[in-house]
Amino acid sequence: MSAGDRRGGSAARAEADELRALLKRLRDEAAANEQKWQRTLERELELLRADTLPDLLAVLTRGLAASYGLDAVRLVIEDPNHEIQHLLLGTGDRPEELPGVAFVDTLVGLTPLLGTLRRPWLGAYVRADHDLLFPGAADLRTIALLPLRRQERTTGALCFGSRDPERFSHRLGADFLQHLSSVTAICLENACNRARVLRSGLSDYLTGWHNRRYLTARLREELARAQRAGTTVACLMIDVDYFKALNDSYGHVGGDEALREIAARIDAQIRASDTAARFGGDEFTLLLPDTSLADGARLAERIRVAMLPPVEVGHGTRHAVTLSIGVAALTGHRGEEDLKALADRLLADADAALYAAKASGRNRIAVSGS
Repeated sequence: MSAGDRRGGSAARAEADELRALLKRLRDEAAANEQKWQRTLERELELLRADTLPDLLAVLTRGLAASYGLDAVRLVIEDPNHEIQHLLLGTGDRPEELPGVAFVDTLVGLTPLLGTLRRPWLGAYVRADHDLLFPGAADLRTIALLPLRRQERTTGALCFGSRDPERFSHRLGADFLQHLSSVTAICLENACNRARVLRSGLSDYLTGWHNRRYLTARLREELARAQRAGTTVACLMIDVDYFKALNDSYGHVGGDEALREIAARIDAQIRASDTAARFGGDEFTLLLPDTSLADGARLAERIRVAMLPPVEVGHGTRHAVTLSIGVAALTGHRGEEDLKALADRLLADADAALYAAKASGRNRIAVSGS
């Protein structure tokens, strides 16, 4: 064999080796992509199987972190009117106690980048830009920000963080992340809609507040929580003064207008964790977790003052309205009597204080035990 033939043979073997190496790399990449899509499909099925809003949020945070081996996962939800937070409270879950979930009035408050995202953004973690997205996370190197978009709006973001400097880069194909973000946005919207339907059976049609049935269940939950933590639950019973005279003057339509505005003014004074319920025709109840008797009285005074401008009763007519408010509180202790008895006592104390406020001339606050 000539030297030229030997050189030709060596070149052919080298080329064949390169082709084999290329084919192996392509097979490995295909297998890796197949595994990636399989994991994505499994996660999507978990998202679709989540029956309740709290279950879905758990899958999106703790579930995805475990599935993808991520060092940090944060779900950011834009909730300027606190509606989703109220839906969670209706299930007995406190929004501030959900790990990995943040509710914000506006996305750009965390980072301006979220306000302009249309597709997943992958790149290096920069503390100055991304610290608010991952509070408390240490040594992150790369991140992926997945916008949650519905009806041409970005309503939230799913944020992944990794200590691996190669995990999320601009070179990485983001198709599966885009698909995940789309499925997440749909699942989140569906879960919220299911929660709204459930809540509708526990709500007052006129004010949109909870009804008495919901309040009864919620009161026992908060008293049980207070027993475990040794905290205090306050209760306000609120009555609209001389409401019958208002109804007689302006009719039931005018009375309904007044009740809606009164409820809106009260709602502006309370926290997302508080429970507001329409207890009767013109009587409202507020349940205030982690609130002392003195703090409950201070809130009652703010509510009373909020009624100073006359309220709308229809056709541009306004009518002066005042409130009588009774305030009571209970501090939870382990081993106390059953929750129903505690709930009845708290409501009875608040109602007795309300009666005292009305008997003293109305447009005033009375505190239980004083």
